[in-house]
Amino acid sequence: MTLANGRPYLAIPGPSVLPDRVLQAMQRPSPNIYAGALVDMVAGLWPDLRAVAGTTANVAAYIGNGHSLWEASTANLFSRGDRVLLVSTGHFGLGWMGALRAMGVQVDCLDFGRQPADFSQVEAALRADCAGSIRAVLTTHVDTASSVRTDIAALRAAMDRAGHPALLVVDCIASLGCDEYHMDAWGIDVTLAASQKGLMVPPGMGFIWFSEKARAAGRAGDLRTPYWDWTPRADGPDFWQHWHGTAPTHHLFALHEALSMLHEEGIPAVWARHRALAGAVWAAFDAWGAGNPEIRLSVADPANRSHAVTAARIGPQPMATRLRGWCEQKAGVTLGIGLGSVEPGDPDYDAHLRVAHMGHVNAHMTLGALAVIEAGMIALGIPHGPGALSAAAGVVARAGGA
Repeated sequence: MTLANGRPYLAIPGPSVLPDRVLQAMQRPSPNIYAGALVDMVAGLWPDLRAVAGTTANVAAYIGNGHSLWEASTANLFSRGDRVLLVSTGHFGLGWMGALRAMGVQVDCLDFGRQPADFSQVEAALRADCAGSIRAVLTTHVDTASSVRTDIAALRAAMDRAGHPALLVVDCIASLGCDEYHMDAWGIDVTLAASQKGLMVPPGMGFIWFSEKARAAGRAGDLRTPYWDWTPRADGPDFWQHWHGTAPTHHLFALHEALSMLHEEGIPAVWARHRALAGAVWAAFDAWGAGNPEIRLSVADPANRSHAVTAARIGPQPMATRLRGWCEQKAGVTLGIGLGSVEPGDPDYDAHLRVAHMGHVNAHMTLGALAVIEAGMIALGIPHGPGALSAAAGVVARAGGA
């Protein structure tokens, strides 16, 4: 018997849940793309996007996914043969490295596996670069696969201690609108983010915020092409230049509504909501793990965990894969695969999963997903400790107050 009929819940780390308001905003005929309401509406998106990222920097928008932003930022910042330092804390850091190398950029990679970065190593690498040949330090704020959250302010401090002039470039795709982020206050030169996670819009749009320092540093680059060039996208006087062609009309209606929702709630309140819901998930896993040492969170220290997604191991293998199947087929909750936890074919591959709590999520969605996970454990005979749902509810109760 299945109990999945009804509205499904997609608890994967992107695409995230689409709010009804966003869906309704898209349900309209195609607009005039040369003048009128669409053009007027888009003019208001830029200050709203700057506010979400905590910056007064330039904004360039692209029709594409997160991977397209790796290419767009590379094209605008570097020349073939330039050298960068990439700080990797998981699958997507290594993916970014591959994209850079494919475009001819030399990458020195500090690979910390699926663990938090050691900023003393970053400082040492920059101090060793006496010639100043490293053009930029690149990292993910949250690696969507490992769920490691990097302390960007601490990374900036390490760069400052080294006295190195490199740019700081941050992939904020999994964290923007979920985890606290201050582009200007933290001394970030370039931020990348996509539409399908904390911004609550379907996949298909990406954004780059870039400082004047970044613009100047990349002006002589030889990788820039007309399509990726961020200058007309940020500065072009004609509407079509923002997109290098036809605007992504219905994504823009969705984005306008999503940004309105974020600012109505208030960005600090959005961060606090994600922090509380993440804490509920962690409390449940801690309780389950007390009765089964093969259930554990991938990131040991809460200070280094994402508030948008939680990566975990549920053993014995292959129980995580079986649990994901049960939750989706029997209860209508789709959990994320354990991306990059181990290589496909590894005996431990089916013991990993991810629970997303990003974007348009609230207490009953998160508590409901946790209840489904526990029901699946009971149905499949997965050993687990008691009290997980009570612990998660307690986190929510304390966060909500009287």
